[in-house]
Amino acid sequence: MNSVEIKSSIKTPDGATLGYRISRQQQLKPLITLIHGLASNCTRYSEFVEYTRLKEHWDLLRIDLRGHGESMYRGRYSRATWIDDLNFIMQTEHYQQTVLMGHSLGAQVAITYASQFPERCRGLILIDPVFPENLHGLLSKAKRYRYFLSAIRITLRFLNRLGLKRWSIPKRDLRALDEQARTTLKEHPELTIADLYTDPLADFKYIPLANYLQDVNEVIRPLPLLESIKAPVLVLLSGGATISSFDKTKAIIDRFPNARIEVVDADHWLLTEKPEETRRIIEHWCMETFS
Repeated sequence: MNSVEIKSSIKTPDGATLGYRISRQQQLKPLITLIHGLASNCTRYSEFVEYTRLKEHWDLLRIDLRGHGESMYRGRYSRATWIDDLNFIMQTEHYQQTVLMGHSLGAQVAITYASQFPERCRGLILIDPVFPENLHGLLSKAKRYRYFLSAIRITLRFLNRLGLKRWSIPKRDLRALDEQARTTLKEHPELTIADLYTDPLADFKYIPLANYLQDVNEVIRPLPLLESIKAPVLVLLSGGATISSFDKTKAIIDRFPNARIEVVDADHWLLTEKPEETRRIIEHWCMETFS
């Protein structure tokens, strides 16, 4: 029997709506949860879910983090909020444990979850994780000016409560964006993926500015001690990342007690640049580690 992906949503005790999609058969199987990155949404994993062989042996849950996509929310949130939301979804769908797959900011959420709930986390799949002590470019500047950005965010939240806000936020299909990016890069070899995917102004159309700044604030916040995470960890590390130092990232990852690093010749967006290779590595690791 083939897995069927169901689009669903639930209300949290504090009144937020959480949107998510779950691919499964009638009988529950072990769960893999897919967590997107900054200013993103669960369509980041649409292509992965369609083509992966993991559906034969796993249920796949992809969530819109609060403040994103179908989980649009105008209030304050943090990594702790996202973790509470994930536990609420898992409880609603009757799962006790999960393997967590996260890209960038999503990897930070996964790491934090594994530290706080080790009994519920069977393993981590980190797709080009970012670490606050190893940020370059705009994110490095955001760390330097975090108090100024925090003041802007608080002001925007106040204005939102007064009703001064965009009432309509268009949906963003990241699978369509990825396909368009591949075509553009093929037709214009002088461009790089970073030229297409590192423009905050393009993101602001699809996410409230206060939410974007909240995402940035979570990216630059310290992570828990990696040495405390005993679960098996797969790290897919981009060989040509422009937002962090490869060598320093590798040294940080070595703090995990049980981690494997696989290097992919890409920048930061492995699922866009090398979808087949990324998918094969993840499938092989899951079958080898949880057979």
